[in-house]
Amino acid sequence: MDDRFDGIATFVQVVDSGSFALAAERLNLTRSAVGKAVARLEARLGVRLLQRTTRSQSLTDDGQVFYDSCVRALAELDAAHAVLEGGRLEPRGRLRVSVPISFGHLCVVPLMLELARKHPTLKIDLSFTDRRVDLVEEGFDLAVRIGSLGDSATLAARRLGVQYTSIGAAPAYIAQHGMPEALDDLVGHAAISYCVAGVASPWELRDDEGRARRIDIEPQLSMDDLQAIAAAAVAGFGLARMPSWLLARHVKNGELVVVKGRCNLPPQDIHVVWPKTRYMPPKTRCAIDALVAGVPALLAE
Repeated sequence: MDDRFDGIATFVQVVDSGSFALAAERLNLTRSAVGKAVARLEARLGVRLLQRTTRSQSLTDDGQVFYDSCVRALAELDAAHAVLEGGRLEPRGRLRVSVPISFGHLCVVPLMLELARKHPTLKIDLSFTDRRVDLVEEGFDLAVRIGSLGDSATLAARRLGVQYTSIGAAPAYIAQHGMPEALDDLVGHAAISYCVAGVASPWELRDDEGRARRIDIEPQLSMDDLQAIAAAAVAGFGLARMPSWLLARHVKNGELVVVKGRCNLPPQDIHVVWPKTRYMPPKTRCAIDALVAGVPALLAE
């Protein structure tokens, strides 16, 4: 049997993962099995592909040349696989998706549950974090991101919608303290603010003419979880700034009222992103399609 391809996919995964341990985890192999596969490949080629120390690894010059060729060859194989799979597009296998915590719970989970029900052979692994994950390094197929994408030559993206920020409060709080009419009226009100690493985010808003204003509000409560902020507002602790899609759900059931709508500066785009590849597995394509079709409707609510 021709063994020229034995170990190539393992070698590429080791390089892409940055470590034998992470490659073993992604390949569902032991670290020892991964190390032996690469060692056999090096012995067969008669060259050292990787320089290994107890703390790090790096490609040799020969390893870099071989890695680049292997990546191109595997991409061609993936493309050929896609052609053969043209009439057999049932999504299957494990799909790893990273989503922001609150947006993920309210706007992604319903769509993924529907997708899982529709495709029983699809195994969806959702990870909730507001941290910006490294898709390639951490082994994710997709991520939903809110805000600037930044420059990335390795990622593709599709826009899902726009996140606006509004200010809301409980009806009982407004009845007791009055409805602020202008931005200056916000000063002096009790407030709940979003914080990062213990530092409350400033209230940078836009007025009716679209001009930027910074409102100095000293919050009694600061939290790094949007749903907790909404819960505090419902409990009557004051004005809360939150995404419009989150506020709308509480306005709909009468728990909150809109104090200022879409007043953040600037609005933030929402995207689904994934590693660029010539071949997109059916599991990835169907998840992207579900998000593109479903998220705008959830935002519109």
